[in-house]
Amino acid sequence: MATTTTNDRQVRFERSGLEDQRLIELYRNILLPRLIEEKMLSLLRQGKISKWFSGIGQEAISVGATMAMRREEYILPMHRNLGVFTTRDMPLERLFAQWQGKMSGYSKGRERSFHFGSKEDRIVGMISHLGPQMGIADGIALAHKLRKERACTLVFTGDGATSEGDFHESVNVAAVWDLPVIFLIENNGYGLSTPSREQFRFDWFVDKAKGYGVEAVQIAGNNIVEVYTQLARLADSIREEPRPVLVECLTFRMRGHEEASGTKYVPKELMEAWAAKDPVVNYENWLLAEGIITSGVVEEERARIKQDISSGLDVAFAEGDVEFDLERELGDVYSSKTYHTLPPATERASEKRLVDAIREGLWQSMERHPELVLMGQDIAEYGGVFKVTEGFVEQFGKGRVRNTPLCESAILGAGLGLSIQGMKAMVEMQFADFVSEGITQICNNLAKIHYRWGQNADVVVRMPTGAGVGAGPFHSQSNEAWFFKTPGLKIAYPSNPYDAKGLLMTAFDDPDPVLFFEHKALYRSITGLVPEDPYTIPFGQAAVVREGADLSIVTYGMGVHWAMKAQEELDVDLEIIDLRTLVPLDMDTVLASVERTGRVLVLHEDTLTGGIGAELSARITERAFDHLDTPVFRVAAPDTPVPFAASLEKGFLPNGRLKAAIEGALAF
Repeated sequence: MATTTTNDRQVRFERSGLEDQRLIELYRNILLPRLIEEKMLSLLRQGKISKWFSGIGQEAISVGATMAMRREEYILPMHRNLGVFTTRDMPLERLFAQWQGKMSGYSKGRERSFHFGSKEDRIVGMISHLGPQMGIADGIALAHKLRKERACTLVFTGDGATSEGDFHESVNVAAVWDLPVIFLIENNGYGLSTPSREQFRFDWFVDKAKGYGVEAVQIAGNNIVEVYTQLARLADSIREEPRPVLVECLTFRMRGHEEASGTKYVPKELMEAWAAKDPVVNYENWLLAEGIITSGVVEEERARIKQDISSGLDVAFAEGDVEFDLERELGDVYSSKTYHTLPPATERASEKRLVDAIREGLWQSMERHPELVLMGQDIAEYGGVFKVTEGFVEQFGKGRVRNTPLCESAILGAGLGLSIQGMKAMVEMQFADFVSEGITQICNNLAKIHYRWGQNADVVVRMPTGAGVGAGPFHSQSNEAWFFKTPGLKIAYPSNPYDAKGLLMTAFDDPDPVLFFEHKALYRSITGLVPEDPYTIPFGQAAVVREGADLSIVTYGMGVHWAMKAQEELDVDLEIIDLRTLVPLDMDTVLASVERTGRVLVLHEDTLTGGIGAELSARITERAFDHLDTPVFRVAAPDTPVPFAASLEKGFLPNGRLKAAIEGALAF
């Protein structure tokens, strides 16, 4: 017997041992998104909806794959996977409200089309960057593996998105860690208008799997029976033997990338060939030919579904437009976290270096939070390049203290995936400079997910930062301002061992994403008295390090030590404010200091232009202008990269200009 090709199987249905009831369920589930699509296209032409990403021609993949997964297992769809949402039985009126930007939708009018998730339905919403959801799938699957749950995670991606670095990173991490995840590639031949021959040089995506050392399967994506049976088989196998599998579903997109783009770039003969492989029409015809359904059943199902669609639309259209409420909008950016100070249980304390205080805070957080997972390059047996996690793997095991491949984006995504599963994650950047590889995950996934659909991101990103150690432009940057302007992130930046431990333990109690900056030059150069028991310091409470009357210096991190040294060397009475956290920012303490002294200088190691000092200056001027006797002064680094040579680095750092600036401010 001749072997059939994947293309042959697109329209060649077989029972595959399925009973009539399951075959009919497949039919009902694939018919629903098709009829919704047809209605949406009609509404688009009438101007009643603003945009639509059509999945016509690809419904068999979404429906078959979703039916293959268990209800409690997570699916991470993309913008052509309507069948995932409908097969999970999400209420039509709420889906329609979502697409209309109504309050009763899943994201309160904040997301369009399919950029939303639903915790109760185990669906994680995509972002427009396409690739980053695969790292999140890794984290969800990692949680299953650590908890020894027999479960599988399914993540969708398109053929175009596989060219992104996130695809490579996420598949590589899943392979190295044997994670129970299915990477489902919908190969529809085009990335928007760019054909496959201009996207990649290999023939099939299953060929790529060999390079990662993972299993791969190619499926006829327009054959819903094959999609369902093959994925059900794979999911069952993965639940018993956790591992990643790459699945390539061959299909075709019969509409434009979105409706405005059209399909003129597609050859007519190609459109006609795939039109003949319509997944809904062909499956319906096969069911009729096999006597599994009748024409009466078809008419009845279509009428019922159309009525359900009409009823759902009536509800959605009847709802008024969402009204802007500033308090609600700001309130949903972060979780409703109230900080409570946890004092140390005893008075026991000892002198510790900054690095030792961080290590102790991390260790005690691992004890306080049994499902906290640490991830980072070389952090296990080696203990990290700064030895913060030395000895952790022996105490907590390699499951919770994980060396990672050099895949910053995928690992940050995995941290979010663990959070979605109710766990906690710490991701250590070997150097803060390297976080640029994960900007999308931090600024578009971690930061926005609570505002989008109420999902917390319980991830702490540790950031060894700062210059003064002769490490040059790629290991010395002060990049806290990269994140300061991004709503949804919190930023802690301790200047001393006591604050470092307390703020770090607070970060792990906080359900929101926290970037925790640690100045490398302070790790082993300063000491302080640190309680031996666990304790926390609430975010958003600056410290008055020194009271004074002549001039307020507002600073953080290394700047605190520069200010203290200037106080010792000058005959002045400085008030020194250590912000401790940059987000949330304690402006009350800052303004109260300005009212006392009438003069203020903002100091930070970062470059001047666009630094956090600019925002502080603006806020002080706006809110305390009447109390100022002088302009707000700023001292920062020049607008250059951090140089390597010691003499150049010394000139770069702002502490050499601080005393003159203080004298200038007092003489103004």
